[in-house]
Order: sequence, then C-alpha cells, then structure tokens
Amino acid sequence: MFGLPKGCNDELKDNNFQFSTFNFQLLRIFVMLFQPGMRNFELFIARKVHFSQTSGDRKALPPAVRIAIIGIALGLATMILSVAIITGFKKEVRNKVIGFGAHIRITNFDSNTSYATIPIMVSDTLLEELQSFPGIRHVERFATIPGMLKTENDVQGIVLKGIDEHFDWTFFRKHLKEGDIFEIDPEKMSTDVIISRYLADLLELKCEDTFLVYFLQNFDPDQARARRFTIRGIYETGFIDYDKLFVYADIKQVRRLNGWEDCAVSGLELFVSDYNHLDEIADQLYFHLVERQDSEGNTYYAQSVKELNPMIFNWLNVLDINVVIILVLMMAVSGFTMITGLLIIILERTNMIGILKALGQRNRSIRSVFLYISFFLIGRGMIWGNVIGLIICFVQSYFRVIKLEASVYYLDAVPVDLNLSNWFLINLGALAVSLLMMLAPSYLITKINPARTIRFE
Repeated sequence: MFGLPKGCNDELKDNNFQFSTFNFQLLRIFVMLFQPGMRNFELFIARKVHFSQTSGDRKALPPAVRIAIIGIALGLATMILSVAIITGFKKEVRNKVIGFGAHIRITNFDSNTSYATIPIMVSDTLLEELQSFPGIRHVERFATIPGMLKTENDVQGIVLKGIDEHFDWTFFRKHLKEGDIFEIDPEKMSTDVIISRYLADLLELKCEDTFLVYFLQNFDPDQARARRFTIRGIYETGFIDYDKLFVYADIKQVRRLNGWEDCAVSGLELFVSDYNHLDEIADQLYFHLVERQDSEGNTYYAQSVKELNPMIFNWLNVLDINVVIILVLMMAVSGFTMITGLLIIILERTNMIGILKALGQRNRSIRSVFLYISFFLIGRGMIWGNVIGLIICFVQSYFRVIKLEASVYYLDAVPVDLNLSNWFLINLGALAVSLLMMLAPSYLITKINPARTIRFE
C-alpha cells in the first residue's frame, strides 16, 4: 500500500542503467589514462583474461579449450598438407606428361593416333613464325616409328622417337640415372640413344650396350629392317606408361627408316611460357594454322597436351574436389571444437560478465571481449598448425620419407608443393571461418542476468 507510484520502477531502472553506464565510462577513461597506449578497452580486458590463464598455471586453461586449440592446430596442418600434396602431385604428373610431349603438338590433320604417322613438311619460315608466336618459348621437331627391341633373351615393343639438335634436354637431364645425353650433329647420323630404366632392367641392358630394333614396312614381316643402336644414357621418370615405350634417337634415323625427305617430320612440339595461358594459346594457334597447308598439301593440326591426354588431365581435375571436401571438413571440425571452447570460457566467466554488466558495459562490448579471447586461442592453434604442417612439408620435400608405388601413382614418393599464396589463403580462410563461427555462441552473453550471477558466485 506504500508502494511507489505507477511508472516509478521503470524510471528508477533507467536511472540505474544510466548511472551504471556512467560508472563504466569512468572505468574506461581510468584505464586509458593509466595504461599508456591502451585505446581499446575490450582488448585490454581480453588480454588480461587470456594471459592470466596461460602464463602462470597451465591447468588454468580448461581441458575443452586445450582440445579446441589442438583441433585447430591439427585441422590447419591437415589443410596445409592436403593442398601441398595435391598441388605437388598435379604439378609432377603434369610436368612428366609435358616432358614427354610438350605443351602443344602440331601434326598432320590426317594422322591417326598411332605412332606410325603421316609426315608434314616443315620449312624454316614456319619454324621462325611459330617461334615468334605470342606465348611460345621453344619449338622442336620430332618423328616417331614403332619397332621391336630385341636382345639375346627378350623382345619388347617400343617407339623410336627421333629428335634433332634443337631438342630441349632439361626434362631428361633431371631424370637421367646413368650415362649422359647424346649429341646430335646436323651433318652426321648418330646411332646413340637413351632408354628408360624400365626397359634397361627388363632387357638386362646397361650404358654402352648395343641392341637391335626391328621395324616392319607396312606391317609386313617379310619387309622387316633392323638397326643397331648404342645406349648412352638411362633415364627414369616413374611414369611407367611412357618409360616402357620411348627410346630417343637421332631424327635422321627415323627419316631414313620411313623414307622421308629432310624436311619431313611427324610433327612439331611447342612449349609455352605460361602454363596458365595454355588453352588460350592452343586455340589461337589452331585457328592460325587450320587453313594452312604444307608443300605437299597436308593440313596442320594443333592440339594441346590436355587434348592429347584427356583422361590424365580430367583425373587431375577431379583431385581438386577432394581438396575442397577436405578443407570444408577440417574447417567445420575446427570451428565446432572452438565453439565448445568458447562456451566453456563464457560459462567459467559468468561472474565477470555479471560484474561488467552491473558496471554498465553493454552486451556488444562484452561479446567483443570474448571474441578477442577467441582470436587469441585461434591464433595459438594456427601457429602450432603452421609449425606442424610446414615441418612435415619440409621433411617430405627434402627427404622423401613417404614412398609411393610408381606403377600406380606415376611417382615414387609423395610430392609436396606449397607456394606462398596458397599458404596465405589457407590461413586467412581458416581464421575468417573460425571467427565467424564464434559469433553465434557469443550471443549467450545476452542471456546472462547480472543480479543472479553476482548473487550465486
């Protein structure tokens, strides 16, 4: 009966809130005055809370929070390794396919897919034109003919690939295991060859050994011709499909076997300056040559390495889907473990939240405090994740600890290729996703009643 008039309770609540807000603003000004350089009050509180938990007693950090940090570290390390391995695998396989066949190949439009090709006539004018074509860095001629390599005990089908003095040996120098490459004299025919380790082991051959290769004229056994060659080098790429097939020799040998003129070749192999522009350059070259004919009336046909090996490159493109799935799963797992950790921190600091609210700090400001704390914890996990991931990448890259079956994967060890841009994007994406996932649990702060939390400390 002696209660306050109607409306007075709401007025008192507004006054109390304004008074508390005023007190909190005084506290903020006090901190700014006595903490030089401190202009972010929420960051100040977050640092006090976080570093008071982690500097002195390690047990002060809740187990759920430690598990969340470990989850972020392992998740980030897995993402780094996944991207590095897939990128390295695609690059290694792609480079091996290109090493055996260049980026773009120009052949006779009427040629079939076999290695018994219909020749095209190549003039010096065409070579100079292609060499100056935008995006092309190197042009070389080749000629192929199938044959049967015979030793005293074994016979193996091979493709003799003839090359000239302009051949780029960079790829085979990298994979040469024994001997050396052979020199090609434009004026003299050479009988030197390089073969793969696969063929050498299969036929029990070694450097400086000689062997016979039989060639059939029009697939007629009665018209077989034999040539003797000397092994100057043995290479091993791990790409078994090609290692067991190609033997590299002087192009003049293939021309003589096929009965071709000096300007006749199976085709031209072109290397581009930038692989990322391969499709564009190949299309431009195709339309540039589609209406051109050589001196014998043959039409030129330009194809990229992707068109020549569609199954391999489609398979490599599918690997990108695996990377996306791994990244999404790892980010989801890391984010949800961090949500659990943030909820534990909020529940453990309920009394502090109540006091800050009683002083007049708004929910948005308190949420910022705990988001800063989350940032510190996520940062710790990411630091350890980077350390783990980069160390494993370094060890595998230089010591090749994890081996592979070359006949299945085309590589003898797990490849690793991590560039700076990929590493930066992985870290930026992981940090952004983790912080965004922290927004939802931070709304729990708005449900905390300061009167109850202070009363039941």
